[in-house]
Amino acid sequence: MNDPIKISVILCTYNRSHSLRKSVVSVAVQELPQSLEWEILVVDNNSNDDTSQVVEELQRQYPERIRYFFEPKQGISHARNAGIAESRAEILAFIDDDETAGDTWLQNLTANLHTGEWAGAGGRVLPPSSFSRPRWLSSQSPFTQGPLASFDPENEAGKLTEPPFGANMAFRKEVFEKLGGFRTDLGRSGSNLLSNEDTEFGRRIFAAGMQLRYEPDALTYHPVEKARLQPKYFRAWWFNKGRSDVLELGVQPKGTRLLGVPVRLFRDAAVEAVRWAITLDSPQRFICSLKIWAYAGQAYESYLQGFDSNRKGLEPKTGD
Repeated sequence: MNDPIKISVILCTYNRSHSLRKSVVSVAVQELPQSLEWEILVVDNNSNDDTSQVVEELQRQYPERIRYFFEPKQGISHARNAGIAESRAEILAFIDDDETAGDTWLQNLTANLHTGEWAGAGGRVLPPSSFSRPRWLSSQSPFTQGPLASFDPENEAGKLTEPPFGANMAFRKEVFEKLGGFRTDLGRSGSNLLSNEDTEFGRRIFAAGMQLRYEPDALTYHPVEKARLQPKYFRAWWFNKGRSDVLELGVQPKGTRLLGVPVRLFRDAAVEAVRWAITLDSPQRFICSLKIWAYAGQAYESYLQGFDSNRKGLEPKTGD
């Protein structure tokens, strides 16, 4: 592949060789102008399965299209940042290692990013057509979309008012050069469920006065494994989302605290507990419980940060 490369699809993977092949192939067969130089950069984030062998086979199948890069530092943000640094392209697109892309995903996602008008773009992330939503799971609440990695604002193409999800997003590389990479204290690492690394970066873009575009025709499909359709997964996801919010924004709200935890969190959790007790509608009742778990995650991380600050305050000073 000759320079200059216009687009790099950065696909970070960790121990998902079973789904990686299908994901990479769905990107490799994208419908793009023949004159457009582009690549797939697979970032192996310290996998210990047969990921490298799978990529080698794919490289033989799609010669000069796929590059492989190994990043030993664990965590999705470390992997994405490594891919950003390794890429030679002007536009960087991101997709997860268990997703599949629609045939025109990459063209639709990046078509408006070749000028400086838009800093980046996000597309729709949908469950597969075979997905059947259980009766206890609301289809109307963001509290049920996040754990399923679903992003579907149902707007027309145009300006985004919220950050896109990491499962379907693209940015001009110069944006990372101006604002830095993804925060490495956020996002998944191994089996943890911390998040916000993608949306935090999007909020940084908005804060810098840049614009993001929504491309509803840039479609990816995210599987919904059986394990995700369990109430305990949703509870764990929102507990860790609460933790991630505190890591990103600091302890909120300000004011009176008990053991480092804002007192308001206890009040808000108590209100949702009452709503949970009196609500008869099963999906709405479940959402009340998820809000309680989110408050619990915020409280836990607030306590940890308060404890860490107190511990550091007690450490002996060194130097002058």
